Amino acid sequence: MDPIGRRTLLAAAAATATATATGCAPAPRGHGTLPDPRATQPYRDAPGGRASVVQVLAHPDDDLYFMNPDTLHSLQARTPVVSVYVTAGESTGVNHEPYGPRVRHHRDRPAYSSARHQGLRQAYATMLGLPHFTPWRREVTVLAPGIHAETNTLGHATLIFLQVSMHELSATASLPMMWEQPGVTLAYVDAQGAPAGAAGRATWTHGKLVDALAGIFDRYRPTLIRTLDPDPDTQVHDRRHPTSSDQPGYSDHRDHTAAALFAWKAMDRWVASAAARDGEVPAFTVTAYRGYYNQRWPFDLPPATVALKGRFLFQYGGDVTWACGNPGGCGDYGQGRDQPLTNRKGWVRSTRVRYPGAGRKLTGPPGARTAYEVLGTRATRRDETAPGVWGPPQDLGGGPLAPALSVVRDASGRTLLFALRFSVLAGDGGGDLRDVVVRADGRWTSLGTPDREGDLGRRTGSPVAVAAPDGRVHVFARTAAKGVATRVLAGGRWSRWRDLGGAEVQEGLAVLTDATGRVHVFASGRDTVHHWAQSHPGGPVRLRPPTGLPRPSDPPAAVLAPDGTIALTYPRPASAHPHRARLRV
Repeated sequence: MDPIGRRTLLAAAAATATATATGCAPAPRGHGTLPDPRATQPYRDAPGGRASVVQVLAHPDDDLYFMNPDTLHSLQARTPVVSVYVTAGESTGVNHEPYGPRVRHHRDRPAYSSARHQGLRQAYATMLGLPHFTPWRREVTVLAPGIHAETNTLGHATLIFLQVSMHELSATASLPMMWEQPGVTLAYVDAQGAPAGAAGRATWTHGKLVDALAGIFDRYRPTLIRTLDPDPDTQVHDRRHPTSSDQPGYSDHRDHTAAALFAWKAMDRWVASAAARDGEVPAFTVTAYRGYYNQRWPFDLPPATVALKGRFLFQYGGDVTWACGNPGGCGDYGQGRDQPLTNRKGWVRSTRVRYPGAGRKLTGPPGARTAYEVLGTRATRRDETAPGVWGPPQDLGGGPLAPALSVVRDASGRTLLFALRFSVLAGDGGGDLRDVVVRADGRWTSLGTPDREGDLGRRTGSPVAVAAPDGRVHVFARTAAKGVATRVLAGGRWSRWRDLGGAEVQEGLAVLTDATGRVHVFASGRDTVHHWAQSHPGGPVRLRPPTGLPRPSDPPAAVLAPDGTIALTYPRPASAHPHRARLRV
């Protein structure tokens, strides 16, 4: 057994992390300066500067459906990948084939969980370029007092099974309830054939799961953490859009949301503990992936990529006739053969991120640029000391932040940095709130959210800002209703949030000013690209007539061309070839 993490330090830092998450920011509708007791910390690079990835999933197969081909690309680059599966994935315990005669299957939760583990080993071995039945090293790891987990290792791939019960046979407890409500406990599900000592009579609590995930981060020191969507879209469920596997009212499985929230809280705790212990913040980035949302929008992957994802899901699904040597089964038979490719829900046909536009934002001339980026869930700045040579990250605080920033300079030359903040990330009876924040003159200030209700405010998109020639600064964000809202800074004062109207659009807004100084906003809708703009410089931004452009699958990019037109580029559904258009405005 291999103890991981530093439980004492993590527990000592828990109060700091919770206080930062719940006490340092007003509710999303609030205003005023946000103090940050952890600001101005130096950053610690990964050991040896080597990239590594930790993925936190709710169920076995979430990575194959919603993160691939990114997981595959990391493995092909020989980047160490640690995939952590929060639940046992045991569901009702029925592992049935989607083909052949329907037969009555008995319920065996330990066997079904074991079969899904075997399916993952088959899929990951194939992604590593090895035979699908290649043996893995299987051992037990101590995560916390009384909590053990099975860890499987093959080459630079590691699978960690936390085995939290899905508890779908009862309404008394679930992973979302353990996130939201104090005192909820869930059993550790023994997978058939797991190494001896993997569970015993262990139980999971909210605090133990956060500690376990924070300890995993501390052990593996990832440079990139991948999670599922912590705040999925609202979704009307009717005859055309049945609930299916969604949670009521939202476009994702309930476990996906809860697992992502636990991961984000554990990241915040890890940052707090590392800063307190080492005086340095871990320099990692985060990507969150959409889940069942994908079936509600045009599919965005070309056929070759869909077939590639299907190849690894074929290995995961396995077959009852396979001789894999695992007593619980040789895969998740319900996902076997061509089921992922023929399923009408089409989850395999898209891979989307929750926060488009993440990554470095550059300002200034070449050779003397400044880069802004979210590292360790906090804003950072780097200065270019020579062409292509960057100095160390400087901590600007503000965390925990979603990974996409927007940077503008106002008329006075000040740099304004906009972000979406997890202003309350507590659960366990403590609630969850988000707000749009701006950093100016060394201080973070809350701009609230377009939606005044806390739960709807969680659906706010990452802000995108533009500085107009008239001195005003406009910030835009997607709303819970999937529209666009704006606030404007003029004369040192911010307006209220104003809904701009329009039909449903995806997250990922493109903004710019044209040659006359008018502000434009573009977003991808279900059938075309939507356009908002000023009719004259300094006027209100309003919805424009339909563009008539071909159907998009993902967010657009917009730039001002030398001839004064707006060059618009965006992906087409199921195509590797983007659509390019010029708009005269």
